[in-house]
Amino acid sequence: MGRNTRKRRMPLATKAIAGTAALALGGGGLVWANFYASAHEDRSSGWNQTKATGAQMATINCPDVGQQLKDVPEGARQGVAKELALLDKQITDAYARLADTRQAQAGDPNFVNNAILGPLKSKRVATIDRIGININRAGGQRPQGLDQLAQCEGVAAEQPEVNDGNGGDGQNNDGQDQNNDGQDQGQDGGQDQGQDNGLDPVPEGNGGQAGNGPVAQDFIKIEDVQPNSRNLPNGLAANGDSGSTGTFTTECGTNENGNANTDNIIVAPGVDNGAHHRHDYVGNQDNDAFTSDEEFLQADTSCQNQADKSTYYWPVLRLQDGTQEADANEAGGGLEGNVGKVLQASQAELRFVGNKASDVVAMPTGLRIITGDAKAFTNGLANANTSWSCTGFEDRQVTEQYPICPEGSSVVRTSNFQSCWDGQNTDSANHRDHVAFVQADGSCPNGFQAIPQLQAKLVYDVPAPQIENGQVVNPFAVDGFPEQLHKPITDHNDFINFMSEDLMNQVVQCINSGQDCQ
Repeated sequence: MGRNTRKRRMPLATKAIAGTAALALGGGGLVWANFYASAHEDRSSGWNQTKATGAQMATINCPDVGQQLKDVPEGARQGVAKELALLDKQITDAYARLADTRQAQAGDPNFVNNAILGPLKSKRVATIDRIGININRAGGQRPQGLDQLAQCEGVAAEQPEVNDGNGGDGQNNDGQDQNNDGQDQGQDGGQDQGQDNGLDPVPEGNGGQAGNGPVAQDFIKIEDVQPNSRNLPNGLAANGDSGSTGTFTTECGTNENGNANTDNIIVAPGVDNGAHHRHDYVGNQDNDAFTSDEEFLQADTSCQNQADKSTYYWPVLRLQDGTQEADANEAGGGLEGNVGKVLQASQAELRFVGNKASDVVAMPTGLRIITGDAKAFTNGLANANTSWSCTGFEDRQVTEQYPICPEGSSVVRTSNFQSCWDGQNTDSANHRDHVAFVQADGSCPNGFQAIPQLQAKLVYDVPAPQIENGQVVNPFAVDGFPEQLHKPITDHNDFINFMSEDLMNQVVQCINSGQDCQ
């Protein structure tokens, strides 16, 4: 399998911790079964709360410090980004220890707090303090209450509510129907496992996940999803029958070059394995944590139109069938719970559309947009933007479950990006505030102007997973941070604009004049 070939050095500490994670998640160590990690979620706060002292912990929930940083001086951003990446690594390391100490946890109700969460807080306090120092040194003001973000919580492994798993989608009843369709997902398999406190040994053929997800409750038959029921405020399609109605499609392939790595140039520039999961790249072919804007502009592109050197990237989808991929013993891959066969999309459609209320303006070179939230399982739905479906059923969109598609139908991932820009910045401290989603009427919020909306549609030919005795067999899942348990709500998509000025002007003219171009 091809990889981004720029050679970089992995710190020994990273290898050591990753090895521990591998033992816990898929190696030969002591591991425990699929915890029902869809623990009760307080949707209003976006936090998964621990429900019982000493309960078996499925994962770790830490405040997302990066999302609280609204005003970071330019001179501090690189240093802050590296500290934020260190916070992510600290959580990953703590989760590895959580997964590797199940026996100790069963014998000591205070083990998680004393041996995992306490040391994690100490590390986070020091890292968060350095973030504040970076901001102050660059002439900024340390955000108030930053220190209060150091404490993390354990998320209890417990039986989910029958209607949980579709929050806000209008699909809750469908999830219940699925549980009664003979699949024994919530009532039989889940109840039995809940009574055993989630401590049954992992059955064979679990693809090496060993409790890291996904679980049966993370899947739903697409036929059981109500049409047009998705109602997340994020990811609304901006195009319509008024305003700027044209489209521009850029053909960039499906990553036939195998261009992939576990970096994230937007949120963790200059940091090896900053994503802790694998991304597929199309478009620009010089993609890693160290690529400068000048290097992006000089690089090759997989797009048919060679003037489009934009980078488009997303977490890979894997079939957890026990396949040992080339990254099975690497950080970001199997050593951090991302296991199984990497699936290449059979189709990757990248289309730019207009705005229902107005013309669009050109995107600036280097504009960075992240849509969705890789930490949505613990962060909540505020930035979630997930749409899962099946070919032939695309009026049925799922946000918090993976679809089980009927024979002859393929899995579809769709991301409609933010398409309102503040008119000034190509990025922001939290990588979100410089762009916004359209409002319900299709217009942009005050102070923002409409830009072409990127709509990314990925299609995968993947066998439908089976639910047997409350367990999912050969599931598929997106790569993610290990503590996010491969939940479908964590799907996300990234884009950096490096179209030439002439091409971007063509895109704008095409969309504003109502043409369909490519």
